[in-house]
Amino acid sequence: MRQRSLIAITAALAAGALTLTACGSRDDNGGGSDSGNGDTTVVIGVDAPLTGDLSALGLGIKNSVDLATKIANKEKHVEGVTFKIEALDDQGQASVGQQNATKLVANKDVLGVVGPLNSSVGESMQKVFDSAKLVEVSPANTNPALTQGVNWAKEKKRPYKSYFRTATTDAIQGPFAAQYVFNEAKKKKVFVIDDKKTYGAGLAATFTEEFKKLGGQVVGTEHINPESKDFSAVATKVKNSGADVVYYGGEYPQAGPLSKQIKEAGAKIPLVGGDGIYSADFIKLSGTAGVGDLATSVGAPVETLPSAKEFVANYKAEGYKEAYEAYGGYSYDSAWAIIEAVKKVVEDNDGKLPDDARAKVVDAMQNVSFDGVTGKVSFDEFGDATNKQLTVYTVKGGDWATVKSGTFTG
Repeated sequence: MRQRSLIAITAALAAGALTLTACGSRDDNGGGSDSGNGDTTVVIGVDAPLTGDLSALGLGIKNSVDLATKIANKEKHVEGVTFKIEALDDQGQASVGQQNATKLVANKDVLGVVGPLNSSVGESMQKVFDSAKLVEVSPANTNPALTQGVNWAKEKKRPYKSYFRTATTDAIQGPFAAQYVFNEAKKKKVFVIDDKKTYGAGLAATFTEEFKKLGGQVVGTEHINPESKDFSAVATKVKNSGADVVYYGGEYPQAGPLSKQIKEAGAKIPLVGGDGIYSADFIKLSGTAGVGDLATSVGAPVETLPSAKEFVANYKAEGYKEAYEAYGGYSYDSAWAIIEAVKKVVEDNDGKLPDDARAKVVDAMQNVSFDGVTGKVSFDEFGDATNKQLTVYTVKGGDWATVKSGTFTG
């Protein structure tokens, strides 16, 4: 989720983000190393786009995980353990993410990984981590297949035991958006566009199915090239279709210009998207054309949650240069879930990490349950978040304004 107050928070952040480093020494048992102060060092890996178009979201993920480790160390949350992070840039590319997964597996001090942002990248990393019995908790992947198998709509079957997520899935997000658009925004004719990627195409499909079920009409569909910035041809198709709303499955680098060009073509209708467009950067890219556009995002607005006040204050106090963005709270909770699992493993082994620490952390993660930044954090039998709340936002006054929070009623 992203916060309406991000612009104000970003302005308040002091310069000088801390340099993030992994611990240097390693051992051979997958159980951390001596940090030099008598504690065992445990590394939490981070994989996210730290450069490129999606870096606003990726840097928010990295910083939030870093904050969780700092708080855990300050509180000595796990006696005898010092946490550090190793952050790797996947550039939003599946092939790079897979290479990063291999690097993180090779570092024996890594007992858990937070990330990635993109479902397509997550898809490429799962087998690498699962084979190494290394737990992965994504704060942002929403494609249902990652936890429930490729045939999830007919038969749910968990493909990888080591994969978890704190974000709810597109099996819920797409239909939730469709119900809002049809029942409350009173839009009956939709033009559906996606970027052909795992996340975007999957989200568009679940939205479309529910919209049609409700009685809505799909008056056109189109796939765009995510490498392009010229969407004039599809904008003309939207204008000629008679649609009263556009649904876009994809991310903000394309959604912003797409919204702008659709309005320029003469179709003065809102663009609706998922959490992939819910960023301050969408508003920058769409300009005044984005006013009235809508996005759904996982969870409730962080600034409205009493549980998040401490996170917001601590994030500001650390002086990170970048905002925590859409997935900050979920990233913090993902990291804290790993910290809680490590704590359980240490306590069950007389205060030290066992030789098979990675496998034990995977097992412990299944039963993790705590009150986090985003609410109650726990996982179901598929590794999915038990928190199914979603929120609709609209662009208003140069920021995202909350329209409605709730859960999907199927």
